[in-house]
Amino acid sequence: MAAVPGASKPSSALKTISDDLSGRLAVVTGSTAGIGYSCAESLLSKGATVVINGRSADRVESAVTALRKGLAIGQEGRVIGVTADVSTPEGAQRLFDASTETKKTCRILILNAGIFSTKDFFETSDEDWMKYWNVNMMSCVRLARLFLKPMLESDISTRLIVMASEAGVKPLPHMLAYSVSKTANISLARGLAELTKGTKCTVNSVLPGPTRTEGVMEYFRGLAKSEGKSPEQVEIEYFEVHEPTSLIKRLIDPAEVAATVSFLASDAGGAINGASVRCEGGTIRSI
Repeated sequence: MAAVPGASKPSSALKTISDDLSGRLAVVTGSTAGIGYSCAESLLSKGATVVINGRSADRVESAVTALRKGLAIGQEGRVIGVTADVSTPEGAQRLFDASTETKKTCRILILNAGIFSTKDFFETSDEDWMKYWNVNMMSCVRLARLFLKPMLESDISTRLIVMASEAGVKPLPHMLAYSVSKTANISLARGLAELTKGTKCTVNSVLPGPTRTEGVMEYFRGLAKSEGKSPEQVEIEYFEVHEPTSLIKRLIDPAEVAATVSFLASDAGGAINGASVRCEGGTIRSI
């Protein structure tokens, strides 16, 4: 049979793109527990060297020790702990300086540090609002200001990922200060992505839904105790009352969020830039 002019080449000729992260330095803020810790685990499993960060020296040391246990002998140096409160200018600078001391270009920056709680809007003070702004938003601004320029100038691929939330798209009235800070995270990531034109850097935000972290489970246990119910019943009712649009009707596992982050951090996610990537169980009813 004669060849058809302009026909595409066989699929065997297509380029294979790897999700391997060997040799790459990743910095993950707020990574002593929860989603941040799972992101560190996932990045390590794909070969990256990971900087663990938290405000408590004990928690940082504990996380580093736990992560090193899963590594082969001689690979312990792939986990580095840095104690720093990134909600402050001094803490952000400390983390950046520690990253620089590794003599490696930061190729993956995961801005995950954040706080949340439930509180009536009318009882949320100016101080409460400013705390959310400094921890959830200004930590991202300050760290992007420090890390992003050398990432943009790098001749190898680099990734900046901001951990936002489905609450940034569908603000929750019982968590309004948190929700507003996450809307700002999404906007920040999109704006920073505009700076990446013509470079090998991408910037995206990730929008998890309610996730089975220590903080969320502590919240559910508190509700269960005050209402005289089991934590399991409280979890079921939470999706009926607060997240009725959820399609999966369950808490997300941190590892599921981490898998999304690791994909975006790899060469396999290189065509995704300026996006708000949802992994929120279908709670956002829009296309």
